[in-house]
Formats: sequence, structure tokens, C-alpha cells
Amino acid sequence: MREITIAIDAMGGDHGPHVTVKAALNVLGRERDLNIVLVGLEDAIAAELHTLRAVPDSRLRIHAASEVVKMDDPLNVALRTKKDSSMRVMADLVKRGEADAGVSAGNTGALMAVSRFVLKTLPGIDRPAIASTLPSRAGRTYMLDLGANVDCTAEHLRQFAIMGAALVSAIEHKERPSIGLLNIGEEDIKGNEVVKQAGELLKTSGLNFHGNVEGDDIYKGTVDVVVCDGFVGNVALKASEGLAKFMADHLRAEYRRNPFTKLAALISLPVLRAFKRNLDPSRYNGASLLGLNGIVIKSHGSADVFGFEQAIAKAVEEVRGGLLKRIADQVNSHHAKNQEEGTPA
Repeated sequence: MREITIAIDAMGGDHGPHVTVKAALNVLGRERDLNIVLVGLEDAIAAELHTLRAVPDSRLRIHAASEVVKMDDPLNVALRTKKDSSMRVMADLVKRGEADAGVSAGNTGALMAVSRFVLKTLPGIDRPAIASTLPSRAGRTYMLDLGANVDCTAEHLRQFAIMGAALVSAIEHKERPSIGLLNIGEEDIKGNEVVKQAGELLKTSGLNFHGNVEGDDIYKGTVDVVVCDGFVGNVALKASEGLAKFMADHLRAEYRRNPFTKLAALISLPVLRAFKRNLDPSRYNGASLLGLNGIVIKSHGSADVFGFEQAIAKAVEEVRGGLLKRIADQVNSHHAKNQEEGTPA
């Protein structure tokens, strides 16, 4: 198994090196073929390593960057002003082939803009998309786009389906993952014109297209990949996160209501712990910026050490699974198929 190098924007997110450095060390301890480059303010990273009684070595090195993209920085500042930011330098390392993938918990919009500017998109892909996983009865469901593209054409949705299928193949090792198009009903006549046109494109795409799916199918695990535009996807994601937090807070309040409910909580503690573990957002942390000519993972800005570890692990999985080649092969295959049929690519 070949060695893999991951570049980490150590300064990104709400907690910066306090979380990113510890998470990197934990993953290094488990993955013997992994090397990590910590990108950011050298003194801050070195201080965190000293606190954790760790030192750079052949598998862990610091790559200095003099600037940091803040969570509230405008896109033009991140892209044009802070050219030596930890985020930008991380992307540069991926572009130059010094790292196989990059991971950042920084500003989502800035990360997408910087990554797209530095890495460009893969041939045949018009727009990058944000993809992530959600828990389901079947294990987990992959969903895209989750906010990068508010207005999409039917062709964009087809490309999202191709990339989503490649992602599942790379990580889950399923050669023909099932694809569902998020809609307001299963019938072909439902939805707006863009979704209807996308459905027709997907029927003849050669992908394992299940058809239209509804919001509840995401958590049923009806399909492996749910495709939608970024507006719908982001609303669905935020609503899901809000509902999960509401349920957890409400359940906690009810169990604390009186001595009897506290006793009931104690008795049901194993069930509650399993419930929390299965729905813990940290387990699913790490969104893939698909369609770029390089692998970039976006961690949630508030992720703790465990959550950031999951984002790093996702980057490793995508590299090992040959994600970029899978997407390129899928795009080329569909392009060739369209040419044979005389339809637009």
C-alpha cells in the first residue's frame, strides 16, 4: 500500500491548532502509511505540538503560512488578498502533488472559491459540488449538492449524479450505486422543469437510476446517492441538523423533569448512549468538494477532535479509492456514450 500525504489547514475552524493538530496526531497513530503536513502559523502549530509532547518527524511536518482566512472573511479577501493563507497554501500543496488531499475546517465559501481557483475543475465537470453523508436505516446516504450551487441546470444535476456514484464506488466499493433525484413526489410528472429534464437525462445515463425520491427517503436509505441542487440540499441538511438538536434537547429536558423520569433515564442509559452514538454528527463530519482536480474535504467549523479525525479519514478513503480517476472515467464514459448517440455531452 503506497504512502498517502494529507495537507491540513491547521488554522481553520473555530478552534484552530487546538483541534486540528491533536486530530492529526491521533490519525497518524492509526494509519501507518499516512504522512501529514500541518499548514499554518509555524509558532502556533509548534506550540500545540509542544503541549502534546510531539515533534515533527518523517511522517509529520510543518509547512509555514503567514496568513489565516477568518470565518467571516469575504471571498475576495480570501481569494485575492490573503495569498499566503493556510487555506491557500494547503490547496497549492495539493496542486503541486506534494499532498494527495487537503482538509480544512475554514470558511466554506472561501474554501470552495480558493480550491476552485487553484485546482480548477476536472474535464467535463462544469461546477464543483459539496457532498456529504447522512445516517440512514441502510447505514448512510450520500447527498449532493449541499450548498455550492443554488441555481442548477439538468445537466449539472446529471454531473452531480456521476460524481456521487464515483464517490460511493470509491468509499463503499459498490460498482453500481443507486441514484435518486430529490423531488416532491415519486411520479415523473412531479417537480419543476429542471428536475423533470434531469430525470430524463438520468434515465438514459447508464447510471443505476432509481428514479425520483422524497425527503424521507434520505433517512430510509432508499438509494445510495440523493441528487439535488444546492439550495434544496442545504435547506434539507440544516433542517435535519436542527431537528436532531431539537430532539436531543427535548429528550434531555424530559428525562430531567422529575425524580421518576431521572430514574427512567438511568435505566435506559445504554439505549440513549447507542442512540446518541448512531446519530452523532461528528461521526459523519467531512464534506467532499467534488469535481475539483484534487481531493479537498471540508470539516465543520465547530468540529471537535473526534469530528476532525473523521474528516481526515474521509480524505484518506477517497485517495485510497482512487476517487479522481473514478470521476474522470465516469465522465469520459458518459461523454463517449453521448457522442455515439448523437446527443450533447
